[in-house]
Amino acid sequence: MAAGKGTRLNSKRPKVLHEVGGRALLLHVIAAAKTLVPAKEIYCIVGHGAERVRAAVATTGVSFVPQPDQRGTGHAMQVLKVWLELSGAPLPKHLLVLSGDVPLIRPETLSALCELHLKERAAMSILTAVPENPTGYGRVLRLTAGQPEVLAIVEQKALTPAQLATREINSGIYCFETAALFSKLDLLCTDNAHGELYLTDVAALLVADGQRVVALQAESVDEVLGANTIAEVMHLDATMRAANARRLMAQGVTIYRPDTCVIDAEVSIGPDTVIEPYVQLLGATRIGSECRIRSYSVIQHSVLGNCVIVRNGCILDRAEVGDGAVLGPYAHLRPESRIGEMAHVGNFCETKKVTLGRGSKANHLTYLGDAVIGSGVNVGAGVITCNYDGAKKHTTTIGDGVFVGSDCTLVAPVSIGDGAYVGAGSCITHPVPAGALAIGRGRQVTKEGWVAARRAARAAARDADQSGTQSPAQTSEKKK
Repeated sequence: MAAGKGTRLNSKRPKVLHEVGGRALLLHVIAAAKTLVPAKEIYCIVGHGAERVRAAVATTGVSFVPQPDQRGTGHAMQVLKVWLELSGAPLPKHLLVLSGDVPLIRPETLSALCELHLKERAAMSILTAVPENPTGYGRVLRLTAGQPEVLAIVEQKALTPAQLATREINSGIYCFETAALFSKLDLLCTDNAHGELYLTDVAALLVADGQRVVALQAESVDEVLGANTIAEVMHLDATMRAANARRLMAQGVTIYRPDTCVIDAEVSIGPDTVIEPYVQLLGATRIGSECRIRSYSVIQHSVLGNCVIVRNGCILDRAEVGDGAVLGPYAHLRPESRIGEMAHVGNFCETKKVTLGRGSKANHLTYLGDAVIGSGVNVGAGVITCNYDGAKKHTTTIGDGVFVGSDCTLVAPVSIGDGAYVGAGSCITHPVPAGALAIGRGRQVTKEGWVAARRAARAAARDADQSGTQSPAQTSEKKK
């Protein structure tokens, strides 16, 4: 169920698209569901911001059921019933109903709920939890304490004084025998505080009809908590990230001060890698073994090999870095940067859509964009590949073993052959053959004694001004 607006979030973004662990709430729930059934058997009920929700999760392969008017969870099931019947496909024998804003739900818990449902031959099975403070949640009333049978689910506002002492809450996650659920949907009414159709009322209707309703208590309260406010979203985010850090450390990753790091749910890191404080590892980033990621670096959607050193303050976005490479400090690797094994990209260097070969180095103040650079190349300080002519991007190609001196501009499209040298300060606009020396700069002119002569002329001018007389230079100018 992913149709709600999330009014208390005070946000234009649909509720289920708020993020924890670097992914939308709904994507976490879909990922858990896909461990049980294929994507084609998952139905996402969308309403508020439906097009944005569809676009955000389209790649998951799930089906979408529109709920234009959101009149409660019971109404969502009524919409699903009609949609399934109109589709002409055979109805599933059982339905697992999930909330799109419960991102910490574990596949193991869902599997256990389904197993209980089938074992007990229940018409409805409810996942529950027992928080320290159950205020605001619907309560699950069991027929007998300690037994799985449930009498009813009662919303907070409908609780009697005696029922307020019950701490077991409804998570909003259920298993249903499909025919039993669909037979009761038309009996739901809006006689409640919100004037909505509550799916929770189905429990009492089934019990009254003599059918079995059972409950399973989740191991952790956190895994069934939803997010109704930004503060609650951030609580779930912190919980998920802390769990991710613990998982990585259990796999041999050293994370100094994990509370200061931002590590998304999809990130994978090899053993013996060290993550220093204040590092951000985002998206689907993969880092190999025995790397060191130093403080204040931000790495997203990138792949790093083994034994890579990322010095302080580096920014990587959709980059690939080979084994043993060294980056930074303060290097910026933009999308499609491919840094070879043992290569160096140093301080204040920027790369974009570039291949830097094995053992090549660009250590200082350099921009390399739209370039293919071979192995063993030395790129001096201040070198720029001029890749943009105002309309199109062009490629610079540099062969193996090339030496590019400091402060050179390589105007693409241009190529430099293997083993060539480019003199410092050159502007290269034509191809450089292999093994050649290219120098593209103005000839130096040296005027000996120029400084002393200039100082003498300026001193004479000052003296003339102070005495009120004209200097020889001024007299000469007046005669002209």
